Amino acid sequence: MSRLIPIRFAEYDPKELKDIAGRLVVLVTPEGTMDQAARSANRLSKGALARLIASDGFSKAKTGQVISLAWPAGMQVEALDVLVMPRRVTPVEARKAGAALAKASAGKSTTVMAGSMPKAADLALGMALRTYTFEAHKTPSESKIDGQVVIAHKAHEEMAAKFAPMLAVAEGVHMTRDLVNEPANVLTTSEFANRLVEMESIGLKVEVLDEAQLAELGMRTLLCVGQGSDSPSKVVVMQWNGGPEGEAPVALVGKGVVFDTGGISLKPAGGMEDMTMDMGGAGVVAGTMRTLAMRGAKANVVGLVGLVENMPSGNATRPGDVVKSMKGDTVEVINTDAEGRLVLCDVMWYAQERFKPEAMIDLATLTGAIIVGLGHENAGVFSNNDALCNAFLKAASAEDEGAWRMPLGKGYDDLLKSRIADMKNIGGRAAGSVTAAQFLQRFVKDDTPWIHLDIAGVASVKSETPYAPKGATGWGVAALSRLIQDGFETE
Repeated sequence: MSRLIPIRFAEYDPKELKDIAGRLVVLVTPEGTMDQAARSANRLSKGALARLIASDGFSKAKTGQVISLAWPAGMQVEALDVLVMPRRVTPVEARKAGAALAKASAGKSTTVMAGSMPKAADLALGMALRTYTFEAHKTPSESKIDGQVVIAHKAHEEMAAKFAPMLAVAEGVHMTRDLVNEPANVLTTSEFANRLVEMESIGLKVEVLDEAQLAELGMRTLLCVGQGSDSPSKVVVMQWNGGPEGEAPVALVGKGVVFDTGGISLKPAGGMEDMTMDMGGAGVVAGTMRTLAMRGAKANVVGLVGLVENMPSGNATRPGDVVKSMKGDTVEVINTDAEGRLVLCDVMWYAQERFKPEAMIDLATLTGAIIVGLGHENAGVFSNNDALCNAFLKAASAEDEGAWRMPLGKGYDDLLKSRIADMKNIGGRAAGSVTAAQFLQRFVKDDTPWIHLDIAGVASVKSETPYAPKGATGWGVAALSRLIQDGFETE
């Protein structure tokens, strides 16, 4: 896994700044008020900080902005970073400020003089999230992250305790990003499964179902997606049993198409290289399960991912083929590029049959239509249960992960009618993300609270975000962890 920068909390001593090396961060309010450490840094630098505050540029600075003074006189640091920060900030403001610091420091050793900042743990989380690089396939492969972060705080032990579960979130996010960023020749279905099995070392129970077992279970729609590929299709089941014995779990289900050519309904060549990220839903499930295990979540959660590769070959599923699902419904495959729902429907049915979950959430980079509707700011949220949906939207908002509820309805469902089978796998161009969700809902039992998250627009992006460089974002790990924490954990 990509290296997570070490972060520790230490005692706050604003008088001992002269010999600090690396980068030093001090806090100044938007009004220009310096705290103890900032005043000390100002004296050591012969008034450089005061001159900055008096400048026209500082008057335009916004909350969370970082202004760097390189090699200040009278100090050993290579940069004095001035963080513009009010005395009271929201968790999101603190996280974004931490991310801005991490971007400025670029993985170098940094000391943050946080004083009595109440949201210092959130600041640390922002730094942990933003200090990420994926360089596994570059030469030389030495990480650019070669330093550590020390956050000096008046209540350092209390802040360290608050940060511990947040660090588990960062670990899960980094794992998700690594999986989504990996090229498909490295992250095959077998390699993906092996990486999940490795999480048994942190307390997860992991089971890998092979093609013979999937065939015996009747997962024909999942198997039809991968039958054109040399990579074997698999389903991986990860269990975290942190709640009361026998209590129904929350089920997280992820689409894991390690590469999607579109199959016989071949995609255009331009941009096909991005289809290495079509396993983003499975990546989020994996990262969330890692987070839950590392923070010792007091809940029962099962993560299931369907791992396939969608390739054209003489054995590939054709448009017009009819396939029977594990549920028993027949599906006319109109477009082999609408394959994710074929993977998910079998895994979702299996999750309900085997685990009888208290709630079920599936995640998938499912449709380009959701990007047309919501861009790259929000994931599409579809649900049959208002209470569960509202709880997720609240969790996503608290974690600063964009999510927007989308509609479901009979009119959309009618678009899936087939002349020769129980349903088609697509409903036409109009409302493509909604008809995809309607397809999945046909495989949700009436008594199962369910959310479908279409993350096609947020799983991997072409430009950097506040918390991540361009590429995989890890969207969803924090929101799902918060949802389980707030709604399903026992005291």
